[in-house]
Amino acid sequence: MSTKKISVQLFKPGIVQANAIMLGEKLVKLWKIPTDRPLQLTFGSFKQDINVIPVPKYSGLRISAALSRQMGLSSRPELKIHYHAGSRTLRLGPLIGIMISRDHPNMPDNPFGSISLFCRELVNACQKQGAHVYFFTPEHITSSTNTIQGWIYDGGWRLTQMPIADVINNRLTSRKMENNPSVQHFMKEVKSLYGSHIFNEKFLDKTEVFDALKKETNLQRYMPESHLLNGYAILKKMCTTHSVVFLKPIRGSLGKGIIRITKQSDGTFHTLSTIMGGTQKKIYATLPKLFTSISGKMKSTRYQIQQGLTLIDHGKHPVDFRSLVQKNATGQWSVTSIVARIAGGNHFVSNLARGGSLSTVKDAVLKSSMPLASKNTAHSNLKLASMQIAKGLDNAIPAHFGELGIDLAMDNTGRIWLLEVNSKPSKNDNTPLNEQKIRPSVRQIVQYSCFLSGF
Repeated sequence: MSTKKISVQLFKPGIVQANAIMLGEKLVKLWKIPTDRPLQLTFGSFKQDINVIPVPKYSGLRISAALSRQMGLSSRPELKIHYHAGSRTLRLGPLIGIMISRDHPNMPDNPFGSISLFCRELVNACQKQGAHVYFFTPEHITSSTNTIQGWIYDGGWRLTQMPIADVINNRLTSRKMENNPSVQHFMKEVKSLYGSHIFNEKFLDKTEVFDALKKETNLQRYMPESHLLNGYAILKKMCTTHSVVFLKPIRGSLGKGIIRITKQSDGTFHTLSTIMGGTQKKIYATLPKLFTSISGKMKSTRYQIQQGLTLIDHGKHPVDFRSLVQKNATGQWSVTSIVARIAGGNHFVSNLARGGSLSTVKDAVLKSSMPLASKNTAHSNLKLASMQIAKGLDNAIPAHFGELGIDLAMDNTGRIWLLEVNSKPSKNDNTPLNEQKIRPSVRQIVQYSCFLSGF
């Protein structure tokens, strides 16, 4: 089944019937496309019986304005096309849908807030690769699942009715939104009715990740001791074994709500918590008193308790690493980028939302006290760990992931540790956005979508 990128244009009304398409004669002959009987044209969930009219000395595809409207196409897109002789089907695509949390229809120049530039970048990447993309929110989902209202870019952003996409990338940033019955029903329906592929279809929580990965033998070397905090006994065990432990909300993000507990030589326990605008320090005479203090929080927040690690630092600021791992044009995991994140101010977490800053892996490890041999192999070791963790998680958790943000740490011996895995990695977290340049991470989303849809 051959695939070609082709320019799609409109023909003037009245030239031929609305359900006919005009296709370059050379391609018609090459693919042995019949012109004496109807074929089926598909674009995402859109299907229409059409007749093919071969056009000499022409290499594009012309369709009627009526067909174009039904397909939600903007002016003169370039799309991939292939012909399946067995089913007599001409497929255009791939059609990619990006499910995002919110839009601002009253702000047409910036309809998606902080991710508007990312969305434009994705449009540009699709144009270059012969794909078509639209953006929709849970509010656009209706009881009818054969079309959906979505935003396309055609010299400016506009809302239009679109077919259901071949591939949907779930970029919802809220668990509540993702778990909404209408969203869950939509994802289930489009998979069963149209064979749509949905990737990054769910959030991960820390307990789920660590419980799944600790069973994988080849990953145990990356795993700090980590348990669900379900009572005083596990807090006592961890604080007896480790001089520093961390309590992390199992569904937290951006470093919110993390508590660091440090056992002092005089038997007291100091806590440092991330709060709005900084950190808060408290001292407890005994561990039971500390537990009494946090047990109130445990009624509304479930915590993962994790072994504290002595991370490499950058001028006494802890350093960790964010690895973006994505599936590529052949459906295989590959590492797109690894950046070092340096905690800012008096923070003990490195999130950019809390004043952290970015650095290259090379610069971060050069300024650490690791042995030289470990410094030289740091990047390759982080890359290997990222790949193994992504593959392990893919095997262990029954959900479809196409990209993962994997947070790793290194101690002063060069050993790598897993901190957490994020199934909704931010597109504003690695490099500044540039309207002219398409980042590899954005290009990879399109390439993987092409793979999934068979283009």
